[in-house]
Amino acid sequence: MRKPLSLLTAAVATIALATAAHAETLKVGMITTLSGGGAALGIDVRDAFMLAVNQAGADIELIVVDDQRKPDIAVQLADRLVQSDKVDVLTGIIWSNLAIAVVPAVVQQGKFYLSPNAGPSLLAGERCHENYFNVAWQNDNLAEAAGGYANDAGYANSFLLAPNYPAGRDMLTGYKRFYTGAVADEVYTKLGANEYAAEIAQIRASGADSVYFFLPGGMGIAFLKQYAQAGVDIPLVGPAFSFDQGILQAVGEAAMGVKNTSQWNKDIDNPTNKAFVESFQAAYGRLPSLYASQGFDTANLLISAMGKASVKDIDAFRDALREADFASTRGDFAFAPNHHPIQDIYVREVIKEGDVYTNKIVATAMTDHANAYIDDCQM
Repeated sequence: MRKPLSLLTAAVATIALATAAHAETLKVGMITTLSGGGAALGIDVRDAFMLAVNQAGADIELIVVDDQRKPDIAVQLADRLVQSDKVDVLTGIIWSNLAIAVVPAVVQQGKFYLSPNAGPSLLAGERCHENYFNVAWQNDNLAEAAGGYANDAGYANSFLLAPNYPAGRDMLTGYKRFYTGAVADEVYTKLGANEYAAEIAQIRASGADSVYFFLPGGMGIAFLKQYAQAGVDIPLVGPAFSFDQGILQAVGEAAMGVKNTSQWNKDIDNPTNKAFVESFQAAYGRLPSLYASQGFDTANLLISAMGKASVKDIDAFRDALREADFASTRGDFAFAPNHHPIQDIYVREVIKEGDVYTNKIVATAMTDHANAYIDDCQM
């Protein structure tokens, strides 16, 4: 079994991944979170990206750096990757505030940025760019599906909770875009918070019949454990980020039965996804997460473009990326005019398979869904 890379902090790791699949070596800079509370997310993106490149035998030189979830560090790393390392493509950012800080300057310098996660509305709309592609989702998407599910479930008075940063605001905006009931309260917490006693007290006193929350990574683990310990019986709904594979093992029984929305799950029935789940588990000894599926798809999109055009021919390479001619773990995949996915979004339920907490798809929430910011994007 191939061992994953050890955790990187401020150091830079240059990994030569495979050889001679193409005459041209593509240099890719990956800025992602590999330390702190969000490290598991970045590690999954990195590991799955590397898995795809190794499987394809693509001639890619990957430079991996740790942004420590800090925008100023991410900006410094991006400058170094572009100016000193002369990368052709950048990828890897998990957090929307970091993406907003990094992406505009990168693409203005003629580099491509492929997002394996963060999809802030600002970059989908008024600050979109022809060299920016999001391979995951636009932030609002999974929240929009959750709002639709809340309607179907008969919820009429939701309490809304998210961190106060771009993705948090997008998530609550997306939920309200499709949810037709009342809002009991709308609360924004500090990004990275791990104590939620005050918010749980507000929920208990709110009269809400449901709670929609977006708290990714360690924030979600802390909230779900404290919510269960407090004995609050108001149903929870959320996007996949608070119920993903890594989080569920830490939360345990407190997450059982909760419905959440995602554009991916390990039981999506297509050959690419089945092979991905099996090969990721064989390589790393754990089930893949949502973030891993996005890292894998990002790499395969890039590899598909490499097979059609040289990155030195910017227009041709951009056209090759737009074609999205690769086998996605999600099945059908295409880009909307603002370079964000058109895809199905599912309702999942947290279950237990043996000793492992995981999700199963129980419904399709949206089919061929794009995003709300296409008309705001002028390329």
